[in-house]
Amino acid sequence: MKSMEEMIQAAQKAAETIQQQMGETQVKLDAIEVEGQSGGGLVKIRCTAKGRILGVDIDESLMKPEEKQMVEDLVTAAFNDARDKADRISNEEMQKVQGGMGLPPGFKLPGME
Repeated sequence: MKSMEEMIQAAQKAAETIQQQMGETQVKLDAIEVEGQSGGGLVKIRCTAKGRILGVDIDESLMKPEEKQMVEDLVTAAFNDARDKADRISNEEMQKVQGGMGLPPGFKLPGME
């Protein structure tokens, strides 16, 4: 039978392994690029699966003062599209890590949100 000290050490080692895997996943997510679009591709936003914005592309045809409100709406829609894609990929990658550790789907590790 293991002593309490051995069980605590094993738990600490497991926690360190989990933190390392989660850190590696965060780096991987920041390297995965997604693109959100709106207006049939008139506005495009590129971001990482971690949610870092890489670039915005607005078609020249929208560059008129009277189109300002529409452009703002299209940028918002493109951002939301990119964010949805980034969240989907992030969730998939986190499920892979958690599944590899035998954690139940949707389990939230403290400090790893």
